[in-house]
Amino acid sequence: MTIQETEKLRDQLQKSCDSLVKNIGQIQIGTPDLFPYGWRKAAKGRTVWRIVEEIIVQNLEKHHNKFNVDSVQLPNSEVDVYDMKCVYGNEEAYINIKSSVVGGKQHKDDLSKAEGLKDFYAADTNKQLFVATFYIQFNDNMSIEITKAVVYPIAWISDIYVNPSNNGNLQSASYKDLGKAQKRTNAEFIALLHEAIQVAKKKRQRNRKQK
Repeated sequence: MTIQETEKLRDQLQKSCDSLVKNIGQIQIGTPDLFPYGWRKAAKGRTVWRIVEEIIVQNLEKHHNKFNVDSVQLPNSEVDVYDMKCVYGNEEAYINIKSSVVGGKQHKDDLSKAEGLKDFYAADTNKQLFVATFYIQFNDNMSIEITKAVVYPIAWISDIYVNPSNNGNLQSASYKDLGKAQKRTNAEFIALLHEAIQVAKKKRQRNRKQK
């Protein structure tokens, strides 16, 4: 697919996610009686993320027509590089769902297993994989809200880096900022991904020798 086709599909998915965010509204996690001292250390994305992810997927799957999606399909395995697939006519958008806390610091985050991504594209280099980041706000009444979503083609991340640890994850700090996107084709991204994987392997081998 061309960069223009990726842009068009990204825009469609962004509109669907924007509509979904408005539709979900507040999510009541508890009550002030149950949490007399508020969120404390629980005010972190990972604390509630699995619940939020399930709400996102189930609402898109159940009410897909409401969000202008023809159908939503789930992967066969929990270790796939995507969490769901949205179909728009003849186009398929594979989506990796992430979370971010409103006002939180920007970090280099794990996006996916690099080898898994390599296998994903080996099956079909035209597959369109997006990172959809949903921003979570923690409210004083012990509810949370999804304030916005940012849809980002994974092929456009500007800071491609594969962690040399055994997990070998593709990491990025810029995947939530479309202003930093490096628009490129899948073929260009795949070539850079393979290079990053080889660099990580060499670093891992070098580290092992030094131990």
